[in-house]
Amino acid sequence: MTAPMKIKRTKSQIAFSIIGYTVITLVSIYCLFPLVLIVSGSFTQNDVLMRQGYSLWPRVFSTAAYRQLFRYPEGIINAYGTTIMCTVVGTALGLFIITMTGYVLQRPDFKYRSKVSFMIYFTTIFGGGMVPWFIMLSKYLHFQNTYMARILPLLMSPFLIILMRTFISSTVPHEIIESAKIDSAGDFAIYWRIVLPVITPGIATVGLFLALGYWNDWYLTSLFITKKNMYSLQFYLYDMLNSVRFAQEMGIPQLGTEQVPTESIKMAMVVIVTGPIIFLYPFVQRYFIAGITVGSVKG
Repeated sequence: MTAPMKIKRTKSQIAFSIIGYTVITLVSIYCLFPLVLIVSGSFTQNDVLMRQGYSLWPRVFSTAAYRQLFRYPEGIINAYGTTIMCTVVGTALGLFIITMTGYVLQRPDFKYRSKVSFMIYFTTIFGGGMVPWFIMLSKYLHFQNTYMARILPLLMSPFLIILMRTFISSTVPHEIIESAKIDSAGDFAIYWRIVLPVITPGIATVGLFLALGYWNDWYLTSLFITKKNMYSLQFYLYDMLNSVRFAQEMGIPQLGTEQVPTESIKMAMVVIVTGPIIFLYPFVQRYFIAGITVGSVKG
């Protein structure tokens, strides 16, 4: 067997590759730099952090911030559990509804698709206001201290619906749907067996947006949840930080033999909150990139 021919690269191609890789490396380091500072700050002794600032490596190593956060581990574990539950359930329901809505709105044979699309888009310009929205959810739908208060408001987003509709229309040819209809396939069978397997990048993209929204949410908890065992992770850590500040203002500077790590504890909170999402992103990265670029490639 003959060895495969190697295409000789020109000097301009080599120079372009060197410049491209250099720029990408510098941008990656620039993006990674704040994360390294946060992790380092979370393991730095609090008074050293306040006097000397942040560094790439802890000047005086300390786990006081994490010990304070996990002083009562059942609270954080419970907050993690409720946040994961709301994220998984909300993302699954949101994907199911958004993909079905996008599939219907891109169908040329749907008579009212333009009017429905305008009504969805209209909500991005004008809203009913926070007070009527709060009264509707708390008084009439009785969502106070229920998980639905954290799931329902983020379930559908006009932006994600329009994104999914555009993705389906640019990925799934209408002729395939018509052929399936001729073969006696129902609308739901077409959606489930033909459309969904083709739009995996779009599902990953929309799913990532939904999951980030549910994971990072603390505002809905602050409005509708008063029971501590139902706090989201974000709001639980926010409440804990407020408690630490209150203790300091009331003249309780000592916890055992250590001072309250007011600054390093903020960094530790960021590490605890962002860690799972950082580890999740590489698994959906290739689908996410395909999802946000397929429209431009197809168009």
